Amino acid sequence: MNLIESLLHQLSGWFLAPVLVLILAMFLYACYALGAFAVEALQRRLGRTHAMERHWQRHDGALEDLELWTLKQLEPLRIGSRTAPMLGLVATMIPMGPALAGLSDGRMEDVARHVGIAFAAVIVSLLAASVIYTVLVVRRRWLLQDLRKIELAIAARRA
Repeated sequence: MNLIESLLHQLSGWFLAPVLVLILAMFLYACYALGAFAVEALQRRLGRTHAMERHWQRHDGALEDLELWTLKQLEPLRIGSRTAPMLGLVATMIPMGPALAGLSDGRMEDVARHVGIAFAAVIVSLLAASVIYTVLVVRRRWLLQDLRKIELAIAARRA
């Protein structure tokens, strides 16, 4: 049993660096998504055509194609908003083992370092998830409104 526990402890330690890199990537993606969101909001405010209208004009596809295109546009946001908090939890739990071991041995510097990593990771991942989720909710509404306008335009053409 000690072999299995030791193996699991070692294995979980190996995941800290990749998880921290993924959290950083999620944070950078959140910044990118927020910037793209701001640009799209400005375009909409100025009354310019946006991505769905341009896609429809280029392909003149069926509504089903536009629905699939919409899902494809929202997919990275959905994945990011759901995985970022989980990555934050993983990055919080991994350093807690060494922090608790340091606490029992009286090594407060180790405790402070490991707890600092844990809290920083969860804070950054939750900020990223919050930004991504906010962008997701508003973009979903925008895209559904665009889809409805296109549906009405198609119906008007047929009438």
